[in-house]
Amino acid sequence: MNQAELNKTKQLPPKEDRHKLFGSVDPGPRTKPIEKEKMADLQNSKKDFLFNIDMVGISNVKHPITIPSQLTPEIQTTIGTFSFGSSIAQGSKGTNMSRFTEQLDKYHHEGFAIDIETLKSFTAELASRLKQEDAEVEVSFPWFFERKGPYSQLAGMNHADATIQVKYDQNTGYDVTVSLTGKITTLCPCSKEISEYSAHNQRGNVTMEVKLTEDFDEQKMDWKAALLEAAESNASARIHPVLKRPDEKMVTEQAYENPRFVEDIVRLVAADLYEYDFVEAFTVQCRNEESIHLHDAVATLSYDKKQELL
Repeated sequence: MNQAELNKTKQLPPKEDRHKLFGSVDPGPRTKPIEKEKMADLQNSKKDFLFNIDMVGISNVKHPITIPSQLTPEIQTTIGTFSFGSSIAQGSKGTNMSRFTEQLDKYHHEGFAIDIETLKSFTAELASRLKQEDAEVEVSFPWFFERKGPYSQLAGMNHADATIQVKYDQNTGYDVTVSLTGKITTLCPCSKEISEYSAHNQRGNVTMEVKLTEDFDEQKMDWKAALLEAAESNASARIHPVLKRPDEKMVTEQAYENPRFVEDIVRLVAADLYEYDFVEAFTVQCRNEESIHLHDAVATLSYDKKQELL
């Protein structure tokens, strides 16, 4: 029996009747206006609504974005996860949520490259669109970079997780925070010290959250590459997507020669961030996925250069 004959063995009701079978009903009377200017705008109601709201907006908005990079590939397309918001005064009921995605779509059609200057313009324009004194945007994305094996020079793609947060206030200006989580190799100093041979190692996750100085120039410095270097250059060894046997020998020997506790990692990375002129304040965390324990090892360090001036 062919497919046409099989289709004729069961007689189904028309699609409209099938929908009614599962609960669909005929449209009711339409009495409210369909023109926007005639519709009630509850969010723009003005009364005493008891409290100011620190931030209201939308989050978990996924959208294609373009990322500039000083490492290969220099231009890359990836997926950004956005959050948008603004404060609401006690005298206003709420915000118009559609204006956040309207703003995103506008920038998308203009070619939305995710750099700090573009995001500054975005937040100032968003505040104006919302008729508020402030606005903020946060976007997180995977950032890819080419990594070659130390001996073979065979290349592959690594990635780190990056975030940019820009806050705008018409009275105080911009506040820019960036963060990067990169993966490293760490070899346990205690294991190396007490063992007759070998030492356990593990993958470490270094997260750096950095407040940038007001004069930071992204044209001169790629903050992503700088933070990645701070994490990787202080590790026992770097992570590689492609390793041939000569590469693996070099990487494992390097790790053995540079044992690191999580405490060592956060202090060494902090020293590099401290020396970066474009960093005003920072928090560093290292989380090791322990290879001979079921738990992770974690260390965190925070520092604010401005406190030195007090």
